[in-house]
Amino acid sequence: MPRLLVINSSGRNTRSITRRLTGQFAEHWLAAHPKGELIERDVTLQRPTPVDEAWIASAFAPPEARSQAMQAALSESEALLAEIEAADALVFGVPMYNFGLPAQLKAYFDQIIRVNRSFTFDPEAAEPYQPLLADKPTTVIVSVGDGDLLPGGPMAELNFLEPHLTTMLGFIGLRSLEFVRVGYEEFQDGRLKRALESAEQAVARRVVAL
Repeated sequence: MPRLLVINSSGRNTRSITRRLTGQFAEHWLAAHPKGELIERDVTLQRPTPVDEAWIASAFAPPEARSQAMQAALSESEALLAEIEAADALVFGVPMYNFGLPAQLKAYFDQIIRVNRSFTFDPEAAEPYQPLLADKPTTVIVSVGDGDLLPGGPMAELNFLEPHLTTMLGFIGLRSLEFVRVGYEEFQDGRLKRALESAEQAVARRVVAL
C-alpha cells in the first residue's frame, strides 16, 4: 500500500496558501492511489519538542547504553523518523517567515536530523557525513510574501528558506526534491492569482510524475 506523508508548518490554520496546496496535492494523490494511505503531520498544531541537553546526551549515547529515560527522550524523534521511513513520498507545506523556516518546522528538523539514526559521522572518512535514510520523492510547497524573493528574482539572495531545506533534506538522504512556489502573497492582486494558478498546475503535474 503506497503512503504519502504530508507535513504542514504554516502558522495559519485558515487562509493558508501552503495548506491549500498540500490539501490539493493529497487529493490528487489519493485519486491516483485509491488504496493509498495518507499520513498527516501538522507541526503547528502538534509542535515538536525543541531539543535539550537530555535529548543530545541520549542521541549521542550508544543504543545499547541508553537508559529508559534516554529512550523516552528520543521517542518523539523515533516516531517522526518512522513516519518518514514508512512513506513512499513526502510533501512539505512551508511558508517563508522572516527569510527562513517557521520555528516549529526547525524544531521538527532538529528532531529528525540525528547522528547514527538519519546520518552517520566518521571523522576518519574522506566524507565524514553520510545519510542513512532512503531517498524518496519529496515535494516542498513554498509560499513567500514577495515573488522577488524566489529563485531568479532581484531579492533571491534573501531567500534562506530553500537552501536551508535543500541542505537539511539532502543531509539525511532525501535528495529527490522538487519545489512548488507561490509568490506575491502580500500583494493580493493579479500576480498572486497567477502564481496560485501556476502552483496548482505544478502540483497536479508533480503527482502524475510520482
